[in-house]
Amino acid sequence: MKTQKTKKSGKSDDLVADVVVIRGGTGLAGAIAAAEKGMKVILLERLKKTGGNAALAVGFLAAESPVQKRLKVDATKEHLFKASMDYAKWLINPRIVKAYIDKSGDTVQWLEDMGLTFEDIPFCYHNQSPRIYHVIAGHGHRLIHTMGKRCEELGVEIHCSTSGKKISVNGNRKVTGVIAEQKEKAISIKAGAAIIATGGYSGDKRLMKKYYPHYTETLRLYGIPCKGDGLRMALEAGAATEGLGAVIAMGPLFEGSNYVHVVSMESNTVWVNKNGERFIDEGIIPSASSNPLNMQPDKVSFTLFDSRIKQGFINDGIIKAVEPVPYPAGTRMKDLDDKLKREERKGTIKKARSWKGIAKWIGADPGTLKNTIIEYNRYCDRGWDDEFYKNRRFLQPLKTPPFYALRIHSFIN
Repeated sequence: MKTQKTKKSGKSDDLVADVVVIRGGTGLAGAIAAAEKGMKVILLERLKKTGGNAALAVGFLAAESPVQKRLKVDATKEHLFKASMDYAKWLINPRIVKAYIDKSGDTVQWLEDMGLTFEDIPFCYHNQSPRIYHVIAGHGHRLIHTMGKRCEELGVEIHCSTSGKKISVNGNRKVTGVIAEQKEKAISIKAGAAIIATGGYSGDKRLMKKYYPHYTETLRLYGIPCKGDGLRMALEAGAATEGLGAVIAMGPLFEGSNYVHVVSMESNTVWVNKNGERFIDEGIIPSASSNPLNMQPDKVSFTLFDSRIKQGFINDGIIKAVEPVPYPAGTRMKDLDDKLKREERKGTIKKARSWKGIAKWIGADPGTLKNTIIEYNRYCDRGWDDEFYKNRRFLQPLKTPPFYALRIHSFIN
């Protein structure tokens, strides 16, 4: 999509719109929706092209979608709403959640009407039920391209390399316009509404330290850093604040290659903290593992496995499949040996013939780690985890050297 020119008018460039959309990733959807209703829309994108983190997307959840109906998948709005609220312990606004879920199936139809197709509704995590994860053919790049073309068809005026700076409001706190900046030049846009689609603040350390209670310098960021510019504009305009300390935190995240990262989350591995102690059922899904990981010393953990388990990843494939694209369940990690060697040279993993060598690298007491492994192997031999009731399907002992340890952190979107 091409950046459109602004109309020159003295010191600044004055534009008029019904709606201004700030950022062209997820904001593309808002721009299309408004333009389809006959509104004049201007979209501002601070990058050289639209897309942002939305270009990294794979899929999204939906209930009662046309895709699910065609595949005979029984995923009701009621079930998804109750599951979402139970998971969040009712700490989120139920009306917003319900509105999102109620429209999710319609959103799938809306995207299909634009020409997008859906590959499947895979299991995002092992044993997930019902199937709700809708994967777009071509993923985020295709999504952004298609929505961009639709914006052009509808006459949405797009300004790339242009940052929103301020939302102007009158005495009644009604939006009157947006002040933007393009190449250090001010642009004034008169408008009756503004949509902020700038993402959160995970790319700004100052805001993370202020709002996120589990911030640490080892915290990793996935995707393009969001600097909190939309948050600042909203607060200056008098917006209400709620849940500013909430971020999309997940784990574990291996600090090296994504190929090895997939293995680091597998359920048949063992996760220990810096003390050499297990702290979790390793079969848990990543979205639920960030909280216990944040409770560990220095918010760091280590994924352990032996040569036999490693060979299973190579010969039989992975189990958990938390990255359904490009690593679905059953993917054989044929390049794992080479990838592990590279990471070992970088110092992100440790390979040793004994648990004493692993303990030294972790910084744990050798006796503590050895006892953890002995106890875990006993659980595997009995087929029952007395500590965390881990699914016996994933109980595989660590007995065959050399042994491997991968350093893990939590991560945020």
